[in-house]
Amino acid sequence: MDLNSEDTLKLNVLLASKPLAVRVDESKMSVHGLSEQGEKRIALNPNCRDEIYLRRVRELISGHVLGSPGGYPVYLRRWTRMGQTRDESLAQLLLLGEPEAVVAVVHALGLTPELARRAWWAMPSAENARRMLEREAVAGAPIGRELAAYLLEYLPFETEPADMIDSVRLVLQPGLIDDEARLSLWQRARQKTALLVGFMLGAPDALPEPVAERADLAELRSALEALAETGNAPAVLLLRILGGPGQTYLRACLRVMKKPPNQDVVNLFLDAVASYFGALRLPGDVEGDLAALQAAASELVDAPRAEPAVAALLERAPALREDLRAALVLSRLGYPVVRPVLGSTTAIGSLMRRKLEPVFGPLAAEIESLTRPAEV
Repeated sequence: MDLNSEDTLKLNVLLASKPLAVRVDESKMSVHGLSEQGEKRIALNPNCRDEIYLRRVRELISGHVLGSPGGYPVYLRRWTRMGQTRDESLAQLLLLGEPEAVVAVVHALGLTPELARRAWWAMPSAENARRMLEREAVAGAPIGRELAAYLLEYLPFETEPADMIDSVRLVLQPGLIDDEARLSLWQRARQKTALLVGFMLGAPDALPEPVAERADLAELRSALEALAETGNAPAVLLLRILGGPGQTYLRACLRVMKKPPNQDVVNLFLDAVASYFGALRLPGDVEGDLAALQAAASELVDAPRAEPAVAALLERAPALREDLRAALVLSRLGYPVVRPVLGSTTAIGSLMRRKLEPVFGPLAAEIESLTRPAEV
């Protein structure tokens, strides 16, 4: 059975007008087309079951756009979500009225601000907004601010902490939200640990409510800066850690460790800390539980000759030995640290936190040691 003749005519007229994007609203049985002049809506008049009629509508659209009624091959879902769609076909995909085709555009490496604008009209969702904001060109365009505003508005309705973290991380990119929105988001982060991890990932050196630099930095600064100018990575990192932003970051770490809600947040937190201290991830880094990382870090600072940058730092600023050791431990964090505890359990909430105490207790001590002045 063919489409209703009136619908066929209207769809052909819509497609002949060369729309920028097409959206099929299954719940309201309508087709929408986007043009530079605005949006046009076609109310469908099905003459069979809705799902069959909608399939025929998409076949007509695909035949016009691609020359084939086959439509978008949704079995390529994983491939297209890895950004492998050809750039030259992206505009066409937005004309198919297929949600998965829109997702392919959203994930494409060649996504432009204009294509993002069309894709957002075709399928506005938090996941699509997050993926598009990962593209620097999109985040820096006006559509980027629109996507960030949506994520902020939708944030209270997110159910997965990992999605909350991702949203916060992305909206904190420069220029996307104003200072008032940023402060409001921080106030929520003080009550919700997942949001705080998002801040640690999105703005590690610009967290609100900054604290003062460590008390001994004034005496150590000249030695550290001299080394930093030679490209000494440990010195650069210690300048960052001992400064006000670094001390603020360390306090945020301790707050997260007090009440992580689930294992996803724990893993993302550990990855965030390891990334922050990543300049110290030296060749041959070991992975293992916390005790193994502590032993490896102690061995390195006790016999630093194998690493010239470490030896140079300890020669110029020997008082920073324990700070360097702690930083080396933190640079190697990851899931292996908590695997002995969480590897065989699905615990979340307070039960998970009790299980983590043997790991998080010593780990918190390492972080706290970086907030206390060394004996210069």
